[in-house]
Amino acid sequence: MAFFISLIFIVISTFISLIFKNELERMFLRGKEFFPFHICNVLIILMVAFASQAVMTRYVFSQPFHIVRDILILLAIILPVYISGHLAFEKYKSVYRKFSAAENGKVLVLNEKYLKKKKRFKSLKHYNALSRADQNDSKT
Repeated sequence: MAFFISLIFIVISTFISLIFKNELERMFLRGKEFFPFHICNVLIILMVAFASQAVMTRYVFSQPFHIVRDILILLAIILPVYISGHLAFEKYKSVYRKFSAAENGKVLVLNEKYLKKKKRFKSLKHYNALSRADQNDSKT
C-alpha cells in the first residue's frame, strides 16, 4: 500500500518536473536537450517518493523502514515512469509544435494541429457583446 501511494506521488512529480525541465530548456538552451536536467529530475522525484515512502511505512503502517531496499525499489518504479512520461511529453511537443523551421530560422510550414488546438469556442464569439453595446451607448 505504501508503494502504491508513492507511485501516485511519483507520477505527479514526474509530470511537474518534466514541465519545469521543458521551460528551463526553452529559457536557457533555446529548446536543446540537456541531459543533467534529467538527472536532477530523477533525484527530485526520488526525494519526493522516498519521503512519502518513509512517512507511510514508519508512521502510518508502523513497520520498520529499510533505506537501501526502499531506494532501489523506488528507483525501479521511477525510471520506467519517468522514461515513458518523457517520451509522451516529447511526442506531445512535436505534434503541437507551432511551426516547422528551416536551419536558417525561417518558418517553413505552420502546423495545422496547433492551429486547430488554438481555436476558441463559437459561443465565446459574442461573449462580451452586451458589454460592448453598453460601452457604445455610453459614448453617444
